[in-house]
Amino acid sequence: MKNLFLYIASLVLGGAGAWLISRWGKALGLLDKPNERSSHKGLVPKGGGIGILAAFVVSSLLLNIPSGFWFPITALALFSFCGDRIEFSPKFRLSLQFIAAIIFLFGINTAIQNQITGFLLIIAMAVFIVGTANFYNFMDGINGIAVITGIVGFGLLSLYSFLSESYSSFAVLPMCIYFSCLGFLPFNILKARVFMGDVGSILLGFTFAGMVVWLSKGLLDFICLAAFLFPFYADEITTMAVRIRGGENLLRAHRRHLYQLLANEKGISQWKVSLGYGLLQLVVGVTVLLLKPFGGIMILPILMAYFVGFTIVSYFIRKNLTTA
Repeated sequence: MKNLFLYIASLVLGGAGAWLISRWGKALGLLDKPNERSSHKGLVPKGGGIGILAAFVVSSLLLNIPSGFWFPITALALFSFCGDRIEFSPKFRLSLQFIAAIIFLFGINTAIQNQITGFLLIIAMAVFIVGTANFYNFMDGINGIAVITGIVGFGLLSLYSFLSESYSSFAVLPMCIYFSCLGFLPFNILKARVFMGDVGSILLGFTFAGMVVWLSKGLLDFICLAAFLFPFYADEITTMAVRIRGGENLLRAHRRHLYQLLANEKGISQWKVSLGYGLLQLVVGVTVLLLKPFGGIMILPILMAYFVGFTIVSYFIRKNLTTA
């Protein structure tokens, strides 16, 4: 009964946050102004992910999730909400994200006995968490893509936790996030009435990566769990490679992701592109769940095959647009 209450509350909070910002975002100065890098036209309120944050906090408290897990994430999300209104420098934002990641990792006792190995592990996991948070933020560029990815990704995390028969609270918490994203979805999927904003995308990316770290008992677990966000990692990594090859500044805003090319240059409806990414994410996730009992000897080759396939498709689409 408690879990059912949390799911309903999360659904309502996710939708309520989106509705409130769609209604009052302009008065609060929370507006996304389009530029040459945007995939939308006109002013759209942003910061609607505040309802997802509310669901995350309420669920964490009622599930007795350790404060070392939810507090640094909440603090960073609130800062990101301020960033939806006030422009902060990328270096300042990145610095705070790494501070939050370090606090988070020490809060969940990631460091191991050997000090040198523990230090290197902390640094590597901090890079993973901050990188994932920013990848999620960068990929939040068309209607529905971030929220659909959240629904599929956290749904898979919850299923993984349930199948592992451990971390009972951490099977429920991702489902609460799942339902909060579901509540947000109607406001963003077709003609977006509100954007998630940094408060939502940074929250989802950081929390996803944090759960991967928390739930991983070994390298294989880590690879399987991280694969639940496959399309975002694949698109971001291939796009970064293209931009580096072209000598571009990686800190500058752009519209070079594959999903952006499909929605803008190819003219495919944004919701169709977002749904396509979600379906690919689901296929990869289910594949990982089915093959995990066979170990890394099966998981690694299939993930590599998926990535190579994604890279080939991306290459030919980009080449076609260049020669058109």
